[in-house]
Amino acid sequence: MSQVKNIVGTGIPLRGDDIDTDRIIPARFLRCVTFDGLGEQVFADDRTQMNSQHPFDLPQYQGAKILVVNANFGCGSSREHAPQAIIRWGIQGIIGESFAEIFFGNCIANGVPCVTANAQDIKQIQTIIEENPQASIMLDLKNLEVHCEQFTAPISLNEGARQMLIAGSWDSCGQLLQNTAEIKTSAAKLPYLQWGGTLLKT
Repeated sequence: MSQVKNIVGTGIPLRGDDIDTDRIIPARFLRCVTFDGLGEQVFADDRTQMNSQHPFDLPQYQGAKILVVNANFGCGSSREHAPQAIIRWGIQGIIGESFAEIFFGNCIANGVPCVTANAQDIKQIQTIIEENPQASIMLDLKNLEVHCEQFTAPISLNEGARQMLIAGSWDSCGQLLQNTAEIKTSAAKLPYLQWGGTLLKT
């Protein structure tokens, strides 16, 4: 299973409160059959309006793994396409002042921690990476700390989500693969599967 204990990489600052899911991935992109290609369309309208000056377009932030946001990020509709677009752009962890509940849950279900810190600490991290885009950030889920160059601050993540990420239990497919033998044993004891198998053989 995929355990997530810490995320290390450069960051991308995205300032502003109440950035909703329609801004993250506009509704016209929800018609896709799979999530493939959504990373290219993340913040599509915002990026167009900003004439390639949006943080997701700026060359100094390409390859960033950690998104640094402000309050109520991911509000609006419950579309899973929003975290999927962010993930497929390359983001592995998000730190912010607060997150919309459904967006938070969709991120955790995909193994992406959404940790919170106070507003002053978030703004400090955003300033650091604006001044030095190559600054290294680490989200430490075991010790609940964020490190950004010489700056360190406490972070928060509810214990259930934290344990799911650290243990890898967020990864339902990984759990199935890891426990294949036990699943086969349990399935062999189920009478309706045995009955169905007999019908198939005859």
